[in-house]
Parts: sequence; structure tokens; C-alpha cells
Amino acid sequence: KGCIGRTPQAKEFKMSQGRWPIKSAKILLDLLRNAESNAEFKNLDTENLTISHIQVSEAQQGRRRTYRAHGRINAYMNC
Repeated sequence: KGCIGRTPQAKEFKMSQGRWPIKSAKILLDLLRNAESNAEFKNLDTENLTISHIQVSEAQQGRRRTYRAHGRINAYMNC
């Protein structure tokens, strides 16, 4: 368990193993549903909606902490 499974759908990208970002896909589908409902609310034609631009950026790195004795917290040191 824990390995990436082989899938025939990955052959399209010249690979044998593939995975799908389920959490990101759900967020994107919710965003599309929201855009469609906004168009219906504004009395626009929902059949002819087009997406002209999508941008995705990396999230900001969180600060890592090390928990020490007596309730102290220090910055995480990697060496």
C-alpha cells in the first residue's frame, strides 16, 4: 500500500503510473458551479460561458516548530 497505482489513462501522457488531485479538483468544480450560479443570477446565458483565464499560485510556506521540554517551542532546525 501507499504506492502509485498503474492506470491505462496515464498512457495518454506517456506514463504508466498516474494520480489525480482529488481535493484540488473538488475546489475547481465548486468554483465552476459558483460561476454558473452567478451567471444565472445575473440573467446571463449559462450555455455560452467561457473561461478566459485561470491562475494558480503556490501557497505560502508555514513556519515549522519544534516542541521542547517544559512547554517551550523553538523554530525547526534541519541540521
